[in-house]
Amino acid sequence: MGAETGRITTDIPARLDRLPWAKWHWLVVIGLGTVWILDGLEVTIVGSMSTALADPKTGLGMSSYQVGLAGAVYVAGACLGALFFGQLTDRLGRKKLFLITLAVYTLATVLTAFSMNPTWYLGARFLTGAGIGGEYAAINSAIDELIPAKYRGRIDVAINGSFWVGAAGGALLTIPLLDPTLVDQSWGWRAAFGLGAILAVGILVVRRNVPESPRWLFIHGREDEAERIVTSIEKTVTDETGSRLEPVSDSITIRQRKTISIALIARTVFTLYPKRTVLCFSLFVGQAFLYNAFFFTYGDSLTTFLGVKQTGWYIAVFAVSNFAGALLLSRLFDTIGRVRMITFTYIFSGVVLGITGFFLGSVTAVTLTLIGSLIFFFASAGASAAYLTASEVFPMETRALCIAFFYAIGTAVGGITGPLLFGKLIDDASASGDITGIAPGYYLGAVLMVAGGVVAAFLGVKAEGQSLESIAQPLTAEDAEGADLSPAAAGA
Repeated sequence: MGAETGRITTDIPARLDRLPWAKWHWLVVIGLGTVWILDGLEVTIVGSMSTALADPKTGLGMSSYQVGLAGAVYVAGACLGALFFGQLTDRLGRKKLFLITLAVYTLATVLTAFSMNPTWYLGARFLTGAGIGGEYAAINSAIDELIPAKYRGRIDVAINGSFWVGAAGGALLTIPLLDPTLVDQSWGWRAAFGLGAILAVGILVVRRNVPESPRWLFIHGREDEAERIVTSIEKTVTDETGSRLEPVSDSITIRQRKTISIALIARTVFTLYPKRTVLCFSLFVGQAFLYNAFFFTYGDSLTTFLGVKQTGWYIAVFAVSNFAGALLLSRLFDTIGRVRMITFTYIFSGVVLGITGFFLGSVTAVTLTLIGSLIFFFASAGASAAYLTASEVFPMETRALCIAFFYAIGTAVGGITGPLLFGKLIDDASASGDITGIAPGYYLGAVLMVAGGVVAAFLGVKAEGQSLESIAQPLTAEDAEGADLSPAAAGA
C-alpha cells in the first residue's frame, strides 16, 4: 500500500463539513469550476470551425477526414489525459495537478491558435484534450473535498452543468467570427482559440489562491499543513459570515501513507465496490449516448433536413436549457436526494427522446429545438450527477482516478462509438433525404438512458448531506481499524 508514515486521529473532515456557506467557497467554485466553461467553449467552437479549417486560403486546407480525425484525437487526448493525470492527482495532490492541467490546456490552446499545418493542429488538439481530461479528475476531487457536505450535491451538479455556458458562448461567438463581412476568415478561427487561452489564464490567477485539499494532506503524512489550512479557512469563514463555529465531535483514525498502489485502487473499484462500479458505468454510458444521439445529429438535422443556414442561435438556445436545468434542479439533489433525482432525470429524458424518434418526420427546426431543450433541461442535471456520483462513492485515496476512469469510459463511448454510429445514420438519412433515418439513434440513446435510471433506482447511493468518509471510508482508515476488506464486508 506504500510506506507507512504514522497513525493519527483527526477531526478535519467534520470541521470542513460543518462550515456555513461563505465568500471563500465562491473562490473555490470560480477558481475550480470554470474549467467546464472552457470545455464547452472548445467543443462548440471546433464543431463550428470545420468550414474555415478546410479552406486552404483561410484555414489549413484540412480534408473532411482530417477534421473528423481532429475530433477523435481530442477525445483520445481527453481519455488518456484523464487516466494519466488522474492517478497523479491521487499520488501528488489536488492543487499541484489542477495547476499543471490548466497550464497544459492553456499552452495547447495557444499552439492551436498558431497552427501552421494539419499535423501541428492535430498534435495541439491532442494536448488540449489531455489537459481538459486531467482537469475533470483534479477538479472534481478537489471541489468535493473542500465543499461542505450540505452543499456538495447542488454545487457539483451546477458546476458540471456550466459546460453549457461555454457551449452557448462558443455558439454565439462563432456567429461574428465566421462572418466574412465582420472578421477576416484567416484570423477568425485563430482568434476563437486565443480567447479560450485568455480565459484560462484568468482562471489560473484565481486558482492559485485555492488551497490543497486538507483531506489529501493528512492522509499523506502532512497533517500539520492540513491543520494550518483548515484553521485559516475557519477564520476566513468566521470573518465573512460573522457566525460562531460550533465544535465538532466526529473524528477519524487513519494510517498515513506516502503512496497507494494502483493494484489496491483497482481492487477497490472492481472488487470492494462492484455495485457502485456498475452504477457509475451505467450512468456514464447512458448520458454519453443520449447526448450523442441528439446533439451529434442536431446541427446536421437543422442544416440538411430543416433548411437552417446559421445554427449558432439554435445551439445557443439548446445550451441555455442545459445549463438552466443543471442550475435550477441542482438543489433537489441535496433535498429530494441523489437516488430519486438521478432516477427521474434519466428515465424522463430517455422516454421523451424515444417518443421524439417516432415523430421526427413532422418536426420543424423550432419544434425540434424546443423538444431538445425540454429533454436536456432534465438530462443535463442527471448527466452532471453522474460525475457527482463517481466523485463521492469511492474512497478518498482513489477518488481522482475513479473519476478519470469513468470519465474516460463516457468520453470514449460518446466521442468514438457515438460519432461512428450516428455519423453512419446521418449519411444514410442524407442520401435518402429522410430525417426519420436517424430515429434508431434516438431509440438507442433512449434505451441506454432509461437503463441508467433503472440501475440508479436499485443501486444508487443516498449520499446527500453525508460526509465523504461515511459514504466511502478511506482505505487507510479501514486498515487502521483492522477492518475486513473482503468483498462481502464491502457489500455489507
